[in-house]
Amino acid sequence: MANNNFALVTGGASGMGRLAAQNLAKKGMKVAILDINADGLQETAEGYDNIFAYQVDVTDTDAVFKTVETIVAEHGNLYRVMHAAAIMPYGKILDHDAKDIIRVMDINYGGMVNITKATLPYLLDSNAGEMIVFSSMLGVMPVLATGAYSASKFATSAFVEIMSEEHKNSGITFVCVCPPAVKTPLLQQAKDTIWPKILDENPPISPEEVLEAVEKAVKKGEFWVFPGKGTRIGAVMRRLFPRNIWKHIHKVEGW
Repeated sequence: MANNNFALVTGGASGMGRLAAQNLAKKGMKVAILDINADGLQETAEGYDNIFAYQVDVTDTDAVFKTVETIVAEHGNLYRVMHAAAIMPYGKILDHDAKDIIRVMDINYGGMVNITKATLPYLLDSNAGEMIVFSSMLGVMPVLATGAYSASKFATSAFVEIMSEEHKNSGITFVCVCPPAVKTPLLQQAKDTIWPKILDENPPISPEEVLEAVEKAVKKGEFWVFPGKGTRIGAVMRRLFPRNIWKHIHKVEGW
């Protein structure tokens, strides 16, 4: 049976995951937070007696499944799953080390597969719940020098969309969040590598704005979430006029 007062949030040691977990905790929900960063997890949970930290590497399939089993055994069945764990190094494909590219896919896509596969059966058992996965606008509209990250997010968007269609009448609300640049530590990770000029056309939005859009989508039962000004239109333009989009990107980048 679903416990609609219990959530699991990945990437809980910082950024979007931290804010999401703390927001839910402030609403009175119990929240299990997962991350590989133990210190960050403790910082997120500090001052909250309803946030419970679990250190785990999302790329470790066995560890993820075991951790989720432990969480359910200790706190009851899940209702909301929010997967926000990711890394975001940028770089031209030729300049980006092959092992690093694969690592991005392992964490951003493989980690998402592990988390959704480990948690979805519990939601299905209850015929209720919310599966919220963070993808990216770069998983809809790619730009130069983001090959590894964009590929991982395209894969994420496709996987979650198909998963939602395969369980259309399950009672579960599936949400795929595709934000533009967001003011979190993840953004600085990208800027520390290479920063495409095209991304400066729109200033980064706040994580609060993203989470507000998520909550609205959940209430309306909407699958795609495009927070920020112009993102939904951008997604449509990408589908209709991809060559025009690429011409503009090349003009801005100068190569």
